Amino acid sequence: MAMLSQGKQYEYLEHTADIKFLAYGKNLEEVFENAALAMFNVIIDTQQVSGETPRKIFLKSPDLEALLVDWLSELLYIFEVDEIVFREFRVKKIIEEEGEYSITAQALGEKYYPESHPFETEIKAVTYNQLEIVKTANGWRAQVVVDI
Repeated sequence: MAMLSQGKQYEYLEHTADIKFLAYGKNLEEVFENAALAMFNVIIDTQQVSGETPRKIFLKSPDLEALLVDWLSELLYIFEVDEIVFREFRVKKIIEEEGEYSITAQALGEKYYPESHPFETEIKAVTYNQLEIVKTANGWRAQVVVDI
């Protein structure tokens, strides 16, 4: 039988598998841009990335919260599959029509090279956990939790 450490059978250690952040903007477009910037700064130092590779993005979702999750998830997907890291996000418009929301945007980045872009943290998924998009006196605020 294995020796028990000081009579303990087990102990709980502090551990988090999530990162939560708030993004702010004077309008919805800006809050979506800043949420994307916050997410990519978890992955990598975005100031070390050039903006030579643009990627156009158009998405439709049933509501605003789903649109934010879809937007961030699409950017994460492009990073994982096409290996492009982004530094800047330009949301041209977010509109609601016929009960759906759509986003038209461009993300600027470059091909990811591990030797020139130190990897900070891997994000596995954007979640709906504690997701909020709130209109405030100064504009908009979004709260996002990503699974790491």
